[in-house]
Amino acid sequence: MILRASMRTDIPAFYSEWFFRRLQAGSLCVRNPRAPGQVTRYRLSPQVVDLFVFCTKNPAPMLERLSELSGYGQYWFVTLTPYGPEIEPYVPDKAQILKDFLRLSQALGPHRVAWRYDPIFLSPSYPLERHIAAFSYMAEVLEGATHTAIISFLDLYQKVRRNFPEAREVCREDRLALGRELAAIAQRRGMTLKACAEGDELAPYGVDCSGCLTLPVYEQALGQGIRLPKTSAVRPGACACFMGQDVGAYDTCGHLCRYCYANASPAAALRNRQAHDPDSPFLLGGPRPDDRITEAQQKSWLTGQRLLWN
Repeated sequence: MILRASMRTDIPAFYSEWFFRRLQAGSLCVRNPRAPGQVTRYRLSPQVVDLFVFCTKNPAPMLERLSELSGYGQYWFVTLTPYGPEIEPYVPDKAQILKDFLRLSQALGPHRVAWRYDPIFLSPSYPLERHIAAFSYMAEVLEGATHTAIISFLDLYQKVRRNFPEAREVCREDRLALGRELAAIAQRRGMTLKACAEGDELAPYGVDCSGCLTLPVYEQALGQGIRLPKTSAVRPGACACFMGQDVGAYDTCGHLCRYCYANASPAAALRNRQAHDPDSPFLLGGPRPDDRITEAQQKSWLTGQRLLWN
């Protein structure tokens, strides 16, 4: 099976010690965000977990401990944007993240590390021209370190509207202009540009709109075939992604990015981080008297068929 760590928070940046302790313990527990009393316990073993998908803005805390993931497949999304601390208050210096991206790629291979340049929004401080220049510079630095660059445009979820009230959606004309320019830049640097859950409007410019976590992505990362269970996409009709199970918790990310859809508010995230116990089976808090714990039905999906890629 595939576990995602995480699209609800940044586990590598803020909870790597907890994650590695859970690997040593052999299991972790995840609360259902819509029904907190419902808890799923996942066994952590290469016998049943084929691959971890890591999503982060700062891989540095895990770089020296990658050997502890021996036996597991890995696929990483590392987000690098041009935004400053007025938008991403606690994201590390971008020059350092670029260096850490290169180290991660050297350790795992470019087919296991993808660059996310998202979400894209436009403002007087971040006009279209600035995005093109920033993307071009980062693509030059990352050339050879990844085969994939991923973009998406800001979605105004309720949490985003509350925490970033001046944000505006990117109009279709600007989406097309950016997609065309960024696709050309990515191609020159040996990367495929993918659009995340943006439909197929950018496909005429050579943008891959099929999805970011598809069967070919997993198989290239694993180097062998995998038989995914039949399931609908996370956004039906938007892409062919198979998301796996998320082991994170909402309202716990310490980056406090203003566009974040996973934090209800900075205060909630800061408060919840104080409730984190690195020895707990839960990322946030601990067991409760009314918990109803279900053991996840887990098995390996690997086919054993070795695959080759370019």
